[in-house]
Amino acid sequence: MLNNNLCGCLIVSIMLIFAAPLKSLSADKGKPFKVLCYNIHHANPPSKPGYIDLPAIARVIKESGADLVALQEVDVNTDRSGKGIHQARELAKLTGMYSFFVKTIDHGGGDYGIAILSKFPILDSASYKLPMKEGAGGEPRGVAAITVKLPGGKKILFASTHLDLKPANKLLHSAELNRIFKNQRHPVILAGDFNSLPDSEVIKELDSQFTRTCTESCGFTIPEVKPNRTIDYIMFSKTAKIDVLSHQVIAEPYASDHLPVLSELRLR
Repeated sequence: MLNNNLCGCLIVSIMLIFAAPLKSLSADKGKPFKVLCYNIHHANPPSKPGYIDLPAIARVIKESGADLVALQEVDVNTDRSGKGIHQARELAKLTGMYSFFVKTIDHGGGDYGIAILSKFPILDSASYKLPMKEGAGGEPRGVAAITVKLPGGKKILFASTHLDLKPANKLLHSAELNRIFKNQRHPVILAGDFNSLPDSEVIKELDSQFTRTCTESCGFTIPEVKPNRTIDYIMFSKTAKIDVLSHQVIAEPYASDHLPVLSELRLR
């Protein structure tokens, strides 16, 4: 017959054996975070030609609860949006976030490009140029990328892009995006205006390396009124251990000519 001390030790040991896996499983599930993809049309509401409404864009971002935001069509110091106005920095102030801007073209005496907003401090940042097919025309395009640490302590690479309208350029862009992010050290989340339909060769190319946050009944993203097609996406590297908790297109028809895309994710 076992004595009381020995029984107590066995009970404690058994409890620890069963408790350890439960604790490990709980720790394996990271805290959810939200990603927003938004082509902001240089903060010009389509219903008000020539009018710039940055507070309206900021309101959409804040109400979404997004932790990371990929922005496209961002003006800096342009004639149309205001000299001395850095839209990425102004939106960062209005939303209480950090910002990173990457210029892709000259426009109206200033800069025009893509940006990122983040609730998390930006640990590192990088920009990349996307190739253009000779003789195809179109606009130069690029990628803005940052590294952040999520609340659970894990790092991710978050990127924003905006592909050209020219089909020949878009195919080069998608191949280059796959090349840039193929062997990254941290999980990659890529969001942007890809100017491509879900069944296009451009998206199929990206599907070879990325998983979209939605592939069926995802909602249309353009135009802002009676939207009829999807060209804005959030995706993550296939090697990343990410769960998609939700995906939605926000029905906000005033602030921009695109509807923002919001996904809630969790890194395991």
